[in-house]
Amino acid sequence: MSDAPSASKARGLGARLWEYQAERFPVFKHGVLIAAFGTSAVCLSALLRGSAPAWLALVVAVLVLFGLFFQLRVADEHKDNEDDTKYRPERPVPRGLVTLAELRGVAIGVGLVQVALTAWLDWRLLALLALVWAYMAVMTKEFFVPAWLKKRPIIYMVSHMAIIPLIDLYATACDWLPAGVALHEDFGLTLLAFLLLSLVNGSVIEIARKSWAPAMEREGVETYSKLWGPGRAGAAVNVIVIAGLTLAAFVNVRSGAEIWYLVALMAVTFYASWTAIDYAGTPTETTVKRMETGTAVFVIANYLLLGVLPLLFAAAGMSVNGMLSGYP
Repeated sequence: MSDAPSASKARGLGARLWEYQAERFPVFKHGVLIAAFGTSAVCLSALLRGSAPAWLALVVAVLVLFGLFFQLRVADEHKDNEDDTKYRPERPVPRGLVTLAELRGVAIGVGLVQVALTAWLDWRLLALLALVWAYMAVMTKEFFVPAWLKKRPIIYMVSHMAIIPLIDLYATACDWLPAGVALHEDFGLTLLAFLLLSLVNGSVIEIARKSWAPAMEREGVETYSKLWGPGRAGAAVNVIVIAGLTLAAFVNVRSGAEIWYLVALMAVTFYASWTAIDYAGTPTETTVKRMETGTAVFVIANYLLLGVLPLLFAAAGMSVNGMLSGYP
């Protein structure tokens, strides 16, 4: 066992990072969600101002956001290293696959690319990027009150999930800032609802992925199912997806998108709600996976149905009503 770290380091960094991502940051799985997140933010902003987004805004938003979520993973590796070493030695960093220093180096390299991309689009966006990084830094330090926060799990979760609206603000600004759009009352209010929705989406994913079946619980691993019990954890997921639907409906109406997008949002919300109720009543590994899938579908659908699809149909001069009118 003592030779395992040295054996791992004998392999190239690229090969070890590829193994690391498969375990801790699967690029394809996360990439789909991040791409939907970033694209939706830019498209919704463009939809609200009645125009099409620039291709550069889309590219920069998605790439920079992917880098930010990777940096969040690296920050978590640092924050949780003591607990991981004690309770989860099979994870990549404790077992020596990669070191914290190597991950920091990659995160810094990613940061340089993010700065270059951001400045290419609009140098004023660098202030928002710096704001996200600053929040990430104090979040990694648990806001300098780690013991206080850990005793208050709801505040802990919200304080950490608050970075998602900040990231979303950067993504939307990739469209409205270069376009010179002021955050006037109508535009700003709808944008605020969308930012709150991103907080809801982040929270529901967080609770769902940390709600397990009793047989899955492990010593030293904090889960909401252990803290509240599976019934309450499932109920929390259910309440949050319904709150998300309320915000999504508000954004749908304010953006002028057709009612059919809202109907689709209601359908995916019903599905996610059903998986949460199913888990709450019968917490097994199967219902755990089903709830994770349900919340993921809910989040991806939120982003696609609020920004991307309405804008694409509008750009193509098509409407859902018009398509449906061709059928008896």
